Amino acid sequence: MAENQKTLEVFGDVTDEDGRLENLGYEQELKRSFGLLSMIGFSFSVVTSWTALSGVFIVGVTSGGPPVMIFAFIGVSLLTLAVAIPMAEMCSMYPVAGGQYSWVAALAPPRFARGLSYITGWFMLIGLLAMGATNNSIASNFILGMANVVYPEYIIERWHTVLLAYCVAFLSAGVNLWGSHLLHKISKFILVWNVASFVIITVTLLATNDHKQSASFVFQDFQNTTGLGTAMAAIVGILQACFGMCCYDGPSHMTEEMNSASTEAPKAIILAVCLGAVTGFAFLLTLCFCIGDIAATAQSSTGVPVIQIMYDSTGNKVATCILASLIAVIVIVAGVNILAEGSRSTFAFGRDHGLPFSRTFSKVERKSQVPVNAVFLTLAVQLALGAIEFGTVTGFSTVVSISTAGFYLSYAMALFSRLVGYFTGHVTTLKGPFALSTPISIGLNCIGLLFLLFASITFNFPSTSPVTESTMNYTSAAVGIIGLISIITWFTTGQRNFAGPGAVSYLTGQSSTMRDVHAAQGADVYSGSEGRKGQ
Repeated sequence: MAENQKTLEVFGDVTDEDGRLENLGYEQELKRSFGLLSMIGFSFSVVTSWTALSGVFIVGVTSGGPPVMIFAFIGVSLLTLAVAIPMAEMCSMYPVAGGQYSWVAALAPPRFARGLSYITGWFMLIGLLAMGATNNSIASNFILGMANVVYPEYIIERWHTVLLAYCVAFLSAGVNLWGSHLLHKISKFILVWNVASFVIITVTLLATNDHKQSASFVFQDFQNTTGLGTAMAAIVGILQACFGMCCYDGPSHMTEEMNSASTEAPKAIILAVCLGAVTGFAFLLTLCFCIGDIAATAQSSTGVPVIQIMYDSTGNKVATCILASLIAVIVIVAGVNILAEGSRSTFAFGRDHGLPFSRTFSKVERKSQVPVNAVFLTLAVQLALGAIEFGTVTGFSTVVSISTAGFYLSYAMALFSRLVGYFTGHVTTLKGPFALSTPISIGLNCIGLLFLLFASITFNFPSTSPVTESTMNYTSAAVGIIGLISIITWFTTGQRNFAGPGAVSYLTGQSSTMRDVHAAQGADVYSGSEGRKGQ
């Protein structure tokens, strides 16, 4: 009863999103311009599983083949919903830009909520920043791949990829700094472009390809050229689907820019996953039927197997470039949106004093209502991560490992906190506008957590054997680095300053009344950002 009374005090008499944010301990600083349709476009451009699968398609083909990819994608899509729906429920209850780390702070028992929230914040943030760098490289690969199609004598070098990825990053930063008021319109545009491109590319490949694979190749024939055992190869093939269904937490980090965040953000999370599952499955089937020689496709001079499939299907350079450019536009706009998402998460974590120099990175430029310093930090980290590819052929895969590890572990910590909070009696029900019955909610959390743990463990497995320096899987090293960063910063700044969302201190029993949350309205309790209400 006491818990329910506290929840009602924080959320019960709220009639608008600004008031809900204020009751969570913050003041509204960002401009609310996103509606449901524009946020679905924003989220789907980031998830876009059908284009994401394009980048890792050949991994699945050689690790189990089409049967593993197709059936694994169906299973992973369903299991992803078991993660996305609980996350949507948390987002509805706590619609703040902090996303996962804010939910952990609110749901985990008080004795370890602050530390676990802090670690979650670092995994979430670095995963987001690394995903931006990954996306920039994918955009670069597509552009250079088209150049190779037109000029076969052109040899793609790593430094070409990095410098072009930098151009994409700078473009994304420019849009976020000077065109942030257009983000919701760009998101609506890219939703239409995304769906139309999917239809155009799928229909074109199926109509022009005259050497389609047999149904037995697609649904029955097990392919394994990895050197791994059968079971291990199948697991690696499953992970290809996991990468294709990721990053669906985007709306949670943009809630402070949505008009009806507590009701519309959860819908955007779930609908983006559903849209990604349908388009991803259809496109995966298309690629499996239209692929030619697997070895030749994998070793394509374009560097992008899907571009090779397009060229083999159409037999025309112009048609190939048109189809590939449709995807390139999606990936470039995704870069804009991922940088926006990353900068808002950086802003939120700085606002809660989770970063060194939090005061700087939590500032919002009043005229544009953009966290300018957070945008610059996000850009700088993306450039630094992209530079890894200058020095090593495994640079791209290393950044991919960092991003996937960051996302999946931050998701897992949120679901884990929900379960621990429930079974300890700390927070037994969620009472946001989007809320499931408790048995269904807890059941989905259990299923989703088991899936995330499975994925997080198997992400560490090598994709080929024997393992060499160039084929080594560096995910475990990436997890260790992120963990080390979070521990070092915890003892240097976090333990002294970080507290999580303002109202969480009341909901978790760290302060006795809601007056403590509102008493210092506009004050700088931790010598941090102006947007923090105080506790």
